[in-house]
Amino acid sequence: MTVLFDGIASGMLLFLISVGLSVTLGLMNFVNLAHGAFAMAGGYVCVLLLNAVGLPFLACLPLAALATAAIGVLLERTLYRRLYGATHLDQVLFSISLVFMAMAATHYFFGAQQQPLELPAFLRGQFHLPGLDMGVYRLFLISVSLLIALALHLLVTRTRFGAQLRAAVDNPRAARGVGIHVERIFTLTFALGSALAGLGGAMGVEMLGLDPGFPVKYVVYFLIVVAVGGSGSIGGSLLASLLLGVIDVAGKYYVPQVGAFLIYAVMVLMLVLRPQGLFGRQATR
Repeated sequence: MTVLFDGIASGMLLFLISVGLSVTLGLMNFVNLAHGAFAMAGGYVCVLLLNAVGLPFLACLPLAALATAAIGVLLERTLYRRLYGATHLDQVLFSISLVFMAMAATHYFFGAQQQPLELPAFLRGQFHLPGLDMGVYRLFLISVSLLIALALHLLVTRTRFGAQLRAAVDNPRAARGVGIHVERIFTLTFALGSALAGLGGAMGVEMLGLDPGFPVKYVVYFLIVVAVGGSGSIGGSLLASLLLGVIDVAGKYYVPQVGAFLIYAVMVLMLVLRPQGLFGRQATR
């Protein structure tokens, strides 16, 4: 039960970071391999605010999300927007270049060492139940991620913004014809995806660590979530993240010699049986 709980916590963190990539790839049809760099930026903003400025940890989390959202808006307006109509190869090469630029800049300013982060006292420790040890911080992570998943679902399916986003994705020309500002919708969507990545990166420092190699180290996990869950699907990303988190933690606990083989096997099997993912949709933009 403890392994299952830790796997769920790992999966929820994976969902929090990767759902933004699922949205930008599935809805905006943009292959943004620099998504992990936004998560890294959120982690460094959180560490700086916590250690250098002395802000409380819970105040650092939304500020990290806002900072990465601002970075996302700046890059979307100046760089990403120019490549919306480009081929996926061009998008991949561009975003990979951003990754290595971000890694080099981070290494220059912060060094290669892991960044320290000390959780507040109320988020440390464990709850001990019969057959189950629940870490307080992991329980906090699961709760926050579930609330965000619910909020995202309601945002896309029940709000005016969600309706405008779906219209802009399905038929941009018709959406512009009825007065929807498509460019603004996609800027806000990109900012939302960046903010979620930054929040996930900030919350994941304690579990994943933080150094300049973060974007390359974990980008494969984010891509696996999108491939298995289906790009553009919030529910699919959540289910895929939970599945991969539990399999990854259980595999490393029971058969550590296998390493990460199991999650790659799951991805290959899923792509063979269901290439569009669990709940994938075809992007039209």
